[in-house]
Amino acid sequence: MDSSLACLLFSLFLLPRSLLAQNTNNIMVGSSLTAGDNKVRPWLSPSEDFAFGFHQLEKKDLYLPAIWYNKISTKTIVWYANIEYEPAVAPPRSKLELTADRGLVLTSPQGAEIWKSGINLGEAANGFMNDTGNFILSNSRSEILWESFDYPTDTLLPGQTLERGGQILSSRLTETNFSRGRFQFRLIPDGNAVLNSNNLPTGYAYAAYFFSNTVDSNLSNAGLRVVFNDSGYLYVLRASGIRVLLTPGRVVSAAENYQRVTLNFDGVFVQYSHPKNSTGNGGKWSVIRTMPDNICTGIIGLEGNTPCGFNGVCRLSTDQRPICSCPQRFSLLDPNDPHGGCRPDFYPQFCEENVSNSLKDFDFFELENTDWPTSDYDRYTPSNVEECQNACSEDCFCNVVVFKEGNCWKKKLPLSNGRRDDDFNGKTFIKVRKGNYTIRGPPLLPSPTPSEKKNKDSLVLVVSVLLGGSVLVNFVLSFYHLFFYHKKSKRIPPVAETAAESNLRCFSYKELFIATNGFKEVAGRGSFGIVYKGEIEMATKVPVAVKKLDRIVEEGEKEFRTEVKVIGQTHHKNLVQLVGFCDEGQHRLLVYEFMSNGTLANFLFTKTKINWNQRIQIAFGIARGLVYLHEECSTQIIHCDIKPQNILLDDYYNAKISDFGLAKLLVLDQSQTFTAIRGTKGYVAPEWFRNMAVTVKADVYSFGVLLLEIICGRKCVDTDVSAERGLLIDWAYDCYREGTISALVEDDDEAMNDMKKLERFVMVAIWCIQEDPALRPTMKMVVLMLEGIVQVTAPPCPCPFSTVFS
Repeated sequence: MDSSLACLLFSLFLLPRSLLAQNTNNIMVGSSLTAGDNKVRPWLSPSEDFAFGFHQLEKKDLYLPAIWYNKISTKTIVWYANIEYEPAVAPPRSKLELTADRGLVLTSPQGAEIWKSGINLGEAANGFMNDTGNFILSNSRSEILWESFDYPTDTLLPGQTLERGGQILSSRLTETNFSRGRFQFRLIPDGNAVLNSNNLPTGYAYAAYFFSNTVDSNLSNAGLRVVFNDSGYLYVLRASGIRVLLTPGRVVSAAENYQRVTLNFDGVFVQYSHPKNSTGNGGKWSVIRTMPDNICTGIIGLEGNTPCGFNGVCRLSTDQRPICSCPQRFSLLDPNDPHGGCRPDFYPQFCEENVSNSLKDFDFFELENTDWPTSDYDRYTPSNVEECQNACSEDCFCNVVVFKEGNCWKKKLPLSNGRRDDDFNGKTFIKVRKGNYTIRGPPLLPSPTPSEKKNKDSLVLVVSVLLGGSVLVNFVLSFYHLFFYHKKSKRIPPVAETAAESNLRCFSYKELFIATNGFKEVAGRGSFGIVYKGEIEMATKVPVAVKKLDRIVEEGEKEFRTEVKVIGQTHHKNLVQLVGFCDEGQHRLLVYEFMSNGTLANFLFTKTKINWNQRIQIAFGIARGLVYLHEECSTQIIHCDIKPQNILLDDYYNAKISDFGLAKLLVLDQSQTFTAIRGTKGYVAPEWFRNMAVTVKADVYSFGVLLLEIICGRKCVDTDVSAERGLLIDWAYDCYREGTISALVEDDDEAMNDMKKLERFVMVAIWCIQEDPALRPTMKMVVLMLEGIVQVTAPPCPCPFSTVFS
């Protein structure tokens, strides 16, 4: 043998196995990718049309294993790893590795398993990213053990199928949020391919808004599978072999174009194409077909999610996608999600109101070409629009009326299936009680009094007249501003400075005395004092909660202003909004937005119960609020007193944390409610008693106790039950250890039917109440575990030292 050839063969023998795999496009066992490591190329298909690697999530330090088109300028993801329709996200330095016994395995930097592909037969020998966009695991005999095509997310690629009663396409929650969305596509057991919305917390499927009409009573000619073939045709294959096209007509050449079918987050199922040899068109895809043809009018069910959410209004864009907006006097529930629904910027009428209901008491705002056709609850036949409005005025249930073709249709909140249609020939009106507004957004600073404004304007006017509008006017005005206003600004009192820096309104004690009618109506009693209900003037009278602080440190004026400034700079939907404050003499008061449903304790520990799904959403809201306080606001805030009494509920039972930022002001040893440090008995983390540094993990402990209370609907310490159940955290762990967690919710059928989520929530709570703060997760990790994004491992005993604190 030629010596040079021998050397070459010997060199090839010495090459690492992973390099040989890369050259042959095979991914060998032991190969891996690391999240955030840009030096490592993703696994590519032979043509490099597709790539498999980590996708960095927008504005988050998290990564998602995904497959995407590799040659298109705008990254288009066609598959991503998920756990029960939730994305398998991972922090930086997480590893995706191909193993022989478990297939693809995603692990955290600490080695904890986040996700695995699993394999069905034998041992995996290699993986392969092929040119169809399908990632395949096979054994040494080239038998397929696992493939991504069998586990679709929101997209079908040519060559991919969906079996009857099998796989489901699930939309994303938003364009950039890969959590399970509001819509799904599947081939149901009767043979119909359907699109439907679903209940997000439970996954319950609502009535279909699109179907293929391929049903058959005896299944002999029913739909057998959905096929997206290599030529770009999407159809339902009947059991008899007949094809029913979902994309009729000719499609573009599959040889020259990439093609995909994606269920978008707004519920529109779209077939797209993109030229293979062009990265132009701004990376945009051309629309071949949309299902349904008009999503705004296509969803006609009486329940479930709609493209624009409750109270929203849908209008069709040129590419057949919905454009969502809020009607007059409504605003987005989530400012970052136009499709998430709208909330009223006024307090809807309640039948308990002891006030007159006549036409003169309400304003009716007309909406152009707008209707919510499925929200009718009553019909009235008046002779004109005014009689229609009057009928709504006298009906405390009525919030919206439509006068059309001699009929008056009454509607109540929340409104569903809203759409704007130029062919609509009726008149739609929203009913709002005159002078009825809520607080939305940061309040304005007090305006100058009429006399102050008059004096200021008079001086400017006199100077302007005397100087005849010449250039000298500008000099004099600048001189005046520099020496008078600048000089005056140096004398701004600390109270006004705090108001300006935090964008809060500074109230006088007299204003709040009048606003609360002499502090007459008590709305609640907290750790820092009494809360009174009041009304303040902000263009009109607005209900507020005024907290009169009586347990803060004396001589704490500077500390009070510092904490108020920090609180005023926090803005999150799960925090109670601070409107203003009073710092006058010995008076320290805080003015908050008013929460009509009071505290969480009113619903957890009384006969007025809230259902399982509401409790789940409340737990999510509290957790997200704590993430903001701990990690996302400008100054980290440790609450120190998380408990049901400090969780308030708005009109829609959204949880909002109150009393945050006040712990530093507390007078110690002033009440039996509080320990010698800070916090409430039953919720206080053990480190308070051990002379240890107190961190945000103290709030995590309190949240764990609260989460158990939310799950079980009972207090953490209950003397009215048996001794073994008296301490909730001990009983909950005993139930988990013995496999009897159903006992925690034995009278709650809804929770009993959601056992997988119940078990996950209990496990998260036990992790939170670990005695060792180092073992407790961060609140961000708590949210990921609660959502099912990060797998929850079995928690250890929370009290390894069997220490009981009274």
